[in-house]
Amino acid sequence: MTSSIQEIIEGFEFLDDWEDRYRYVIELGKELEPLSDDERIDANKVQGCVSQVWLSRREEKRADGAVILHYKGDSDAHIVRGLVAIVLSQFSGMPAKDIPDTDIEAVFRKIGLQENLTPQRSNGLRSMVERIKNDARRVMAS
Repeated sequence: MTSSIQEIIEGFEFLDDWEDRYRYVIELGKELEPLSDDERIDANKVQGCVSQVWLSRREEKRADGAVILHYKGDSDAHIVRGLVAIVLSQFSGMPAKDIPDTDIEAVFRKIGLQENLTPQRSNGLRSMVERIKNDARRVMAS
């Protein structure tokens, strides 16, 4: 993932039309690092998404004890792949302890995502976020 969440927000601010914004979302999806076949397994599938979505997680333990979660992701749908890119730009590389309280909904509101997605895509987006937050909770509990 090469775009930061701030760069993505700024990119949305320059686009007035939702057709252009959808194209931008698709372009963001093209930035995702491809998943290997070994990462496209049922354990990495996100439940609750109409499209197929995979999230692969790697944990990095720092000397100070903090656990950083790194994600890679993919989808079989272009727009959903872009949504994966937006979610990962926020969460991948964050300390697990900070993830559960991160208000990504504020980011979605700022860029107008929720009101411009179908209910199925909105549900899938929520499922991705919940998966990552649950991962962080499990890591912190162990």
